[in-house]
Amino acid sequence: MSLTLPQSAMSRRRVLQLLGIGAGTAALAACAPSAPSSTGAAASAAAGGAKTDFAFSSWSFTEEAAAPALEAIVKAYQDQAGVTVKDVSFPYNEYINQLTLQVKGGQFTGAAHVDVAWLGSLAAMGKLQDLSALTEGRGYTDAALSAAQFDGVQYGLPWTIGAIGLVANSEILTKAGIDPDAFPATVDEFEKALKDLKGLGGGLIPYAASTKAAQLKDALIWMETFGSPLVDGDTVTIGDDASVEAVTWYKSLYDQKLIAADVDRFDARSLFAQGRAAIYDDAPVGRNAVQEESPDKDLGSKLTPLSRPVLKAGETPRALVWGGAIAVVDGEGAATAADFAQFATSDLDTVLADYEVRGLPPVTTEAQQSDVVAADTFGTQFNDRITATSTSNPFWKFTAYSQIETVIAEQVQAVLVGKTDAKTAMQKAGEAAQKLVG
Repeated sequence: MSLTLPQSAMSRRRVLQLLGIGAGTAALAACAPSAPSSTGAAASAAAGGAKTDFAFSSWSFTEEAAAPALEAIVKAYQDQAGVTVKDVSFPYNEYINQLTLQVKGGQFTGAAHVDVAWLGSLAAMGKLQDLSALTEGRGYTDAALSAAQFDGVQYGLPWTIGAIGLVANSEILTKAGIDPDAFPATVDEFEKALKDLKGLGGGLIPYAASTKAAQLKDALIWMETFGSPLVDGDTVTIGDDASVEAVTWYKSLYDQKLIAADVDRFDARSLFAQGRAAIYDDAPVGRNAVQEESPDKDLGSKLTPLSRPVLKAGETPRALVWGGAIAVVDGEGAATAADFAQFATSDLDTVLADYEVRGLPPVTTEAQQSDVVAADTFGTQFNDRITATSTSNPFWKFTAYSQIETVIAEQVQAVLVGKTDAKTAMQKAGEAAQKLVG
């Protein structure tokens, strides 16, 4: 499954050449020695040193669309470095638990593809290397580097950093009299637009927002939109007026059938792909999924990223950082694994070829300013309208962040289905989350 990119983008043959199928890739630049972490030194990953075999773990090896791109990057590095890379894979929903168990048990060392949200919990085990010295001279953007840090330490090299934001079908918006390029800026205007979309009839869901508990962490970004900081230092602020107001508003959308019951990210993608929803929340990676599933072969040209509405005109739109990084687990093969991580994330030819296949946001300035990326209208708009103002989830700094998100999501769902009111639910959510913070 590949992206529908402009004709000015690289040819498929060129992509395969750059990824090492039928041709070599550019030589690796030498890595400067890095400061040692608590468990070892990525410094020994200098490109001029002897290379050794290592393991590379990624959930993308289990995905039909993504696997060929990863396999090609690995092959290119193997051919160039003269080493063997052992791939380790688990499906995404099992990945972090399985990786954690293997790292704790000493069964895995090497390069590990990680969601940036996981860095805190993985770093807490004391086995990730500090890769800060490997960022020198590679052109990573400051925002990308920050996304792959925890407590100020560069525990990962950023690979694809974007955000989760609103994506719309411009054709449906236009039918409702809404200009996709002048989308409502405030929450009140957004709600009116949803009502206009509902007026199109035919069972259209104006906004396929998440309403299943498993994905109701999406409500956190709306709480921030309404002014809740979520966390102040180590104090959870959920239960404040802003979080209550946000959930009350979310419930009102639910009651007006402007959003639908029992929807998670995958449901939303399916509804959007089938033309049954006008707007939904997703990361850039969702583009592939909706295009593949849609009977509308022109859907790609209708995808429009939208800045999230703000509470008051003039405020900065909120968005949640999304992305992946490559971390290095100390132990056998770690030095070469760090070298590979730098290659996969910052070698220009490799990065642009990967972008052509998967369309995931690159993390170096040079790649972002390339003709290949500039020719991708959706990607450029997504970056300008959503990623540019994205911030990390403040709960990610706590090792129990996943459980924290779960207890909050369960209370939001209780409000949606009418089991409790927003004020009571958010107070309970804040208290439960605070206990998990410790």
